[in-house]
Amino acid sequence: MLSMSCDLNVNIGDSYALEALLKEKNKLNYFLLNIDNFSNINQAYGYEIGSKVLCQFSRYLSVVKPIHSQLFRFFSDKFVIIDERELSKAEIVRIVESILSFFSQTDIVIDGEIEFKISLSIGISIGKGLINISQAETAIKELREGRRNNYMIFNPYSDFVHQEQENIYWITKIKEAVTNEDIVAYFQPIINNETKRIEKYECLARLKDDEAIVSPFFFMNAAKVTGSLPYVTKALISQSFKKFSNNSYEFSINITGEDLIADYLEDFLLKNVNKYKINPSRVVLELLEDITSLDKGTTLRQLTSLRENGFKIAIDDFGAENSNLSRLLEIHPDYLKIDGAFIKNIVTDEKSQIIVDAIITICKKSGIKMIAEFIHNKEVQEKVKSLGIEYSQGFYFSEPKPELMALDLQDY
Repeated sequence: MLSMSCDLNVNIGDSYALEALLKEKNKLNYFLLNIDNFSNINQAYGYEIGSKVLCQFSRYLSVVKPIHSQLFRFFSDKFVIIDERELSKAEIVRIVESILSFFSQTDIVIDGEIEFKISLSIGISIGKGLINISQAETAIKELREGRRNNYMIFNPYSDFVHQEQENIYWITKIKEAVTNEDIVAYFQPIINNETKRIEKYECLARLKDDEAIVSPFFFMNAAKVTGSLPYVTKALISQSFKKFSNNSYEFSINITGEDLIADYLEDFLLKNVNKYKINPSRVVLELLEDITSLDKGTTLRQLTSLRENGFKIAIDDFGAENSNLSRLLEIHPDYLKIDGAFIKNIVTDEKSQIIVDAIITICKKSGIKMIAEFIHNKEVQEKVKSLGIEYSQGFYFSEPKPELMALDLQDY
């Protein structure tokens, strides 16, 4: 029975009964109903009121569900309707639209005075066994990418499902790579446009997969989804400090929002500073653009402390969609990397030139040095130099490599 303080006479099974039924039956229609933003009710009114809402909801659901179906409470605010009949897609759609319509027109009233309007996300799976549970959950995740108070039937061929499967693959690979030390560092030179010399390097994570070296394009999203990004960053920091312990180059390491949320950076960086005897002033922490959306106080506290310890700060991909000018001024970085989307077309595209000119003006007035990314030919490099941008980086000089360059750049 329903494990809530509830005197409503509702015939509803629990998750154990649901699991037993799924194991027993060959094929069935599985409807997973998840109340949208239910946590807001608990936070605003308390768990006692939340439990009463769930009781009233389950009572209404037992009335509005198909008469031949069974109702289960799966977990918290998730409920499952099982219908063992052979249903057409049109019949399935009629069922979920009827449920959604009912709750859109019906208030849940608690203690005669508090009214709630419930909206639902419904994921539907049609098949055999326990796989229905994960398929319906996936359908809800895909649905909530774009909308709520709606339904979605699990489609094994959708782009979303393909991406989920890709994530699962790379999650496994990342775990193996961290264990086997197969997260490796590659290095791309950054050129001083006045001296024409390599002055610094950007350190970039790669994943060793048997004989292949895999770009972060393939695995970073999976690392972010699963909270594995700090493990990747730690591996990159350790390898980079080791690589630069026997030279005098400055080097930069990408820092994500997840790294700041985990709040481990300062201790971990200082341990490597001491281990490899590297002056923190040689280390540049490149903040990816998502950091501008983090909690202001927490971010600035960590960055201020890191800067007080001697580390330098850069903002990556400035000019991209989520760039925030006010946060730029608050963080006041040592370097700003102009988004490559504007640099690569700067010779021919007037809008790119206007945007880059504006960024240059801000940086010059704020004392921030600039790095132009995506330098891919001589024309772009000459344009960047003529604008007074201090540093350049891109495939025109070198792609990222596992070893540092030994190259005379005077011809560039």
